Amino acid sequence: MNQHALLHIPDSRYCFAVGKDEIVIRLRMAKDDQVKVFLVYGPKYQFQMQQSEMEMTAHYEDNLYKYYEKRLKLDDVRLAYIFRVEEDGKSLYYSEDGLTESYSFPEAFYNFFQMPYINENDRMETVDWMQGAIFYQIFVDRFFAGDTQKDRSYINMQWGDKPTPKSFAGGDLRGIIEKLDYLENLGISAIYLTPIFLSKSNHKYDIEDYKTIDPMFGNMQDFRELVELAHAKGIRIVLDAVFNHCSMDMKQFRDVMEKGRKSEYYDWFIIDGDYPEPEKCNYECFASCNYMPKLNTANEQVQEFLLDIALYWIREAGIDGWRLDVSDEVSHDFWRRFRREVKALKKDCVIVGENWHDAYSYLMGDQYDSIMNYAFTKACLDYFAHDNFDAKQMAEKLNSNLMRNTAQVNDMMLNLLDSHDTHRFFSEVGKNKKKLLSAIALEIAFPGATCIYYGTEICMEGGYDPDSRRCFDWDQSHWDMDFLREVQSILQWKKKDVIRYGIVRVYAKDDYLYVERRYQKTKFILKLNRENYEVYEEEMKS
Repeated sequence: MNQHALLHIPDSRYCFAVGKDEIVIRLRMAKDDQVKVFLVYGPKYQFQMQQSEMEMTAHYEDNLYKYYEKRLKLDDVRLAYIFRVEEDGKSLYYSEDGLTESYSFPEAFYNFFQMPYINENDRMETVDWMQGAIFYQIFVDRFFAGDTQKDRSYINMQWGDKPTPKSFAGGDLRGIIEKLDYLENLGISAIYLTPIFLSKSNHKYDIEDYKTIDPMFGNMQDFRELVELAHAKGIRIVLDAVFNHCSMDMKQFRDVMEKGRKSEYYDWFIIDGDYPEPEKCNYECFASCNYMPKLNTANEQVQEFLLDIALYWIREAGIDGWRLDVSDEVSHDFWRRFRREVKALKKDCVIVGENWHDAYSYLMGDQYDSIMNYAFTKACLDYFAHDNFDAKQMAEKLNSNLMRNTAQVNDMMLNLLDSHDTHRFFSEVGKNKKKLLSAIALEIAFPGATCIYYGTEICMEGGYDPDSRRCFDWDQSHWDMDFLREVQSILQWKKKDVIRYGIVRVYAKDDYLYVERRYQKTKFILKLNRENYEVYEEEMKS
């Protein structure tokens, strides 16, 4: 047995509550170990005298490890437990003392693992609607121009031309309103909008006023109408929270530019000197963009300012969630306050971070609900586009990604193939429609919400930003209607309870990747390779 691989951490992704009296326990072991693993458990205050035992299943497997998992319903939510490992007929015990040849139950209170108590306010709850959600991400300027009465003088490109970093096509909120029936028929249940607030850019990630909708896109009346009509169709609306940085034209930064250290807002930013000097960029900013100064989210006044914005749009427009831009560069302390206040106002308001990497420290129940799952994106590129993975390696990578987080987080992950910040997936797979369909099928069957980048359903192409932000082609004579109908059919799977709530198993066999979901008496199996997929659904015996 490879003891170096053995790992269990109480009160973590290896032991967590999924209900008021239900927990998940995981144990990591080396992939090649030929062993049986048993969970030995009992009430915390009776464990020395009374134990139960059950065998654990090696439910997940990556390139290095097996992960054994067991769900337990508890009569007493104060649990003590250790692991018994059988190898070659011999029992070994794994506790806080590590791996030992014997275990003294009379002295167990010194070294058992424990779930001391399941406190309700510590348990992460799942936002139920996220588990079956199909998001549609819209880059607003490029989706559809619906307002024929607005000032169009800012538009500097023909609809359908290749975009540049500074081009404006004229898409707006009324355009989205006009296309809600289209989105409903496609099977969409949530819309994620890139920023809609006052800004000079086409992307609006440099915001001047967070409480004013940019006139290029419309006004508050338009937005309220969008939310109301979307909700009537069962479609949620999630906005983009750009709280890491702002525009250098925001009034607070302009005040600092004018008054320097004498400005009441000087400490809202992180400046090296008496005044911010854009040509020297002597202040923290997003990336190296001097026109997007970084907000000091360790400052309580900044926190109050941003929290007021977050709550304002929930109160005034009834939005259903926030996607958090550059969220891993914002302080943990702020996100903890953000979660408390947002959830107090609207419990099922979803909070999705833009973290491209392992975000476990943000996903422990006190900050985000989930993240944009770019680890899933990368795995799909490696398998479908770059041929870096065979089916077995793809299964191992997906399992490894699942083991980063608790079950609740996995059920709320925002899985995506591409976005406004990446190349178009259709272009990445060489415009192979079979590969795109197979990838969408995987995205739907995998735990979490699905995010479709606008135009994927009509095979929109594009390279890196700004080419990934082309105008939607509304000329239906250009569409592959058979492809569109197949996408619609795949998206319907997400309505199934077995997909929304089912336990997942991912594995490979005979060069095929399998995603198996089980819920109550139903089993759903997706079998796929790079260019084909098949679906099986069956009733399991009791």
